[in-house]
Amino acid sequence: MMTRDVLLEMEQEEDDDEDGDIELENLDQMIVSNFGTLDSQHDFRSPEFEEFNGKPDSLFFNDGQRRIDFVLVYEDESRKETNKKRSNEKQKRKRQAYESNLIHDGLQLEATRSILDDKLVFVKVHAPWEVLCTYAEIMHIKLPLKPNDLKTRSSAFSNFNWFTKVLQVDESIIKPEQEFFTAPFEKNRMSDFYIRDRETFFNPATRSRIVYFILSRIKYQVRDNVKKFGINKLVSSGIYKAAFPLHDCNFSHPSKDFSCPNERYLLYREWGHPRSIYKKQPLDLIRKYYGEKIGIYFAWLGYYTQMLLLAAVVGVACFIYGYVNQNNCTWSKEVCNPDIGGKIIMCPQCDSHCQFWKLNITCESSKKLCIFDSFGTLVFAVFMGVWVTLFLEFWKRRQAELEYEWDTVELQQEEQPRPEYEARCTHVVINEITQDELHSYPIVGGSMKKENICSGSDCVRAGCEAFYVTGKEEERVPFTTWGKCIRVALCASAVLFWILLIIASVIGIIVYRLSVFIVFSAKLPENLNVTDPIQKYLTPQTATSITASLISFIIIMILNIIYEKVAIMITNFELPRTQTDYENSLTMKMFLFQFVNYYSSCFYIAFFKGKFVGYPGDPVYWLGKYRNEECDPGGCLFELTTQLTIIMGGKAIWNNIQEVLLPWVKNLIGRCRTVSGSEKVTPRWEQDYHLQLMGSLGLFYEYLEMIIQFGFVTLFVASFPLAPLLALVNNILEIRVDAWKMTTQYRRMVPEKAQDIGAWQPIMQGIAILAVVTNAMIIAFTSDMIPRLVYYWSFSVPPYGDHTHHTMEGYINNTLSYFSVADFKNRSKGNTYSGPGGHTMCRYRDFRYPPGHPQQYKHNIYYWHVIAAKLAFIIVMEHVIYSVKFFISYAIPDVSKSTKSKIKREKYLTQKLLHENHLKDMTKTMEVISERMVEAVDNNLRPKSE
Repeated sequence: MMTRDVLLEMEQEEDDDEDGDIELENLDQMIVSNFGTLDSQHDFRSPEFEEFNGKPDSLFFNDGQRRIDFVLVYEDESRKETNKKRSNEKQKRKRQAYESNLIHDGLQLEATRSILDDKLVFVKVHAPWEVLCTYAEIMHIKLPLKPNDLKTRSSAFSNFNWFTKVLQVDESIIKPEQEFFTAPFEKNRMSDFYIRDRETFFNPATRSRIVYFILSRIKYQVRDNVKKFGINKLVSSGIYKAAFPLHDCNFSHPSKDFSCPNERYLLYREWGHPRSIYKKQPLDLIRKYYGEKIGIYFAWLGYYTQMLLLAAVVGVACFIYGYVNQNNCTWSKEVCNPDIGGKIIMCPQCDSHCQFWKLNITCESSKKLCIFDSFGTLVFAVFMGVWVTLFLEFWKRRQAELEYEWDTVELQQEEQPRPEYEARCTHVVINEITQDELHSYPIVGGSMKKENICSGSDCVRAGCEAFYVTGKEEERVPFTTWGKCIRVALCASAVLFWILLIIASVIGIIVYRLSVFIVFSAKLPENLNVTDPIQKYLTPQTATSITASLISFIIIMILNIIYEKVAIMITNFELPRTQTDYENSLTMKMFLFQFVNYYSSCFYIAFFKGKFVGYPGDPVYWLGKYRNEECDPGGCLFELTTQLTIIMGGKAIWNNIQEVLLPWVKNLIGRCRTVSGSEKVTPRWEQDYHLQLMGSLGLFYEYLEMIIQFGFVTLFVASFPLAPLLALVNNILEIRVDAWKMTTQYRRMVPEKAQDIGAWQPIMQGIAILAVVTNAMIIAFTSDMIPRLVYYWSFSVPPYGDHTHHTMEGYINNTLSYFSVADFKNRSKGNTYSGPGGHTMCRYRDFRYPPGHPQQYKHNIYYWHVIAAKLAFIIVMEHVIYSVKFFISYAIPDVSKSTKSKIKREKYLTQKLLHENHLKDMTKTMEVISERMVEAVDNNLRPKSE
């Protein structure tokens, strides 16, 4: 076998991005691989071309023995219809160099032309046993030692098996996986591992992980002392069209190959099919087929959906309570009463073109407000503060169980650096342990076999974990401390700029509200016509709120699309070390942006709108020009509910269009393009190629979508108790839609390991803490619950009221202050109204002394009572809920006692097993040595005795 790597010495040319480049400083000292020095393109080794054998379900090379672990797709440059011959030739040489180095590194390749498009070539990649073992040790992959009989999964609902059996996956269809004791693989201890069949010892998901690890690090070109490497770079530059592992069969029917496990078909049947919508998810099979990273996402989503069921039931109960009691809402009756609300003349809400209007035109909105602004809202807000804590604490316990069951307890020790990070590790640092300045060079591409790089005590893993050195230990980083500070500062500045851009867009929406409200108010009739449905329901406040919410939603989606690309660029520039670090960094940037983007308009309506408006004679102006908009006489709570409904509903519809309709349409177009060859039998790799690609950040966007929804469900739930119900329905559909698209519309993703949900956990904890504050403030400052309670208990009876008993009668009149129309000319900016219809007084929403009072237009005693009550309510509610939350957090451990015991027990038995095997080996070795020593002594003593 040829043992040399091939790199192309390329002339200056326009090339793709710089990801995957490393500078070749001191090339003579670099450990490239065990294959010796670099060679020229004349030593290319190419894969053998084979004709398709007519077996569409085959997952093997034409010999039927070697399994296909990965597929690379490229367009044959010699058959391209283009005039760019020079560019095509360069791409061909890079590809040939890359494939040659794959072969040099021990992988086996077989090429087959497309059945439907002869320009396409599929390169099938197989990793033989020796390569799998070598890289399994390098990647610290845990593999089976012996069967484990400790893991018994008991259910909390074991007493209700007759009921839960309907929801369970049929074990006769999807059989439970056998459990094993596991340990990081080591070649020199291969006899300790449970190897019954070399072909099945590494399952398909593990084989794909290993091959992708190799593909990501194989080099193909050197230009200006810079190496280029990795399949990702080749795909992004167009040299390859795609790279993916294979699905094991068709989703609609099982494979005709009896050796095929048909896992894709089983997943579609028991998970992705609409008829399985009521069943639990087959998490173990999802994890086995797609990897732990996708498995943990669906486990979290399923658990979140289960917990939403309880929140939805309580929310619906509170909504029904408000709906049933809306007719008993005294203050709403006063608004709708022609003798009360019909005789209350309200002041104009803008400085020009606005008319006086009667309070009873807001009758319908006040009725709707009674549904949401009720005592049930307070109960539900307190309940949700406790619910979110229970959800997070119980999820931690469930996550710990999955870590044990899926063997990811010590995953952080296994994770490898990203190739892009390895490529930049050029700065030597002082080792904090040995205090030595160290010297050696990174290995990127080529072979990484330890026995070929170093041996014995000289083989040491360095700080970057991909640097193998001879003789000395080293630690390298991609940039100095000063360089890291500069990168962090630039990234933070970019994120801050985009957040300010969102705030600017929110200000623009506010200006729109102020401007368009004048137009709607100018058309507002003075009297209510109950026979006109438009006039009955579409008040100026409602019309302004709906149109502004729709425009806000459109701006949100546009900014999302742009910022996604910007956030990825910023994170790439930041250069995180591992894939987990990369995703956590991107997660924080994206969520911070999305938080401001989605929630800023809701925060404005809840806590700023109508709070700083002054009074008709002395209004407050935005930017010295726009008069602050006011809330409906019943408050801004109903407007906040409208905003949440539009954003949550619109977001759900938009996401479903993106997730279902777009992939389906793309695949349909792809099938239509190849309709001429539709009668031909196509192999598995060609069928998978025509599916859609789910990018490396596809799962990230799924998480982001759910966390944004989690924020809506918790942060503003006091204004919309039906939010958990909408989220529950959406999530039930979301799970099955995601399952359907992953099993039918997308190529199989490279399986990845994951220990937990990453940065999303602390984000949810932060939302949970903030939710207590926001809901307390919504009840206190956005709803009218506190002013109503103050009136009922203090101002409806003497000394402030005239009633003999506590009542809500007269509340509306008590909460509307008087204003003299004559004061418009003296105080207001150019208001042309002097009181059409002979009005001398008008009313406005505030607690101020009437004109003629010694302290006219100053806040009255009612105002200060209400402020004190609001602050007291916030303090009491926050302290009560936080106390309950912290008690629950303390009382419920993150890892259950049984799970801790199982982890310790398994670790103990694993170490004991390895130790016993090691002792057996040592015993055998010592027996051999002792026998030889006895023989040697006997041989030395025998001549003397003779």
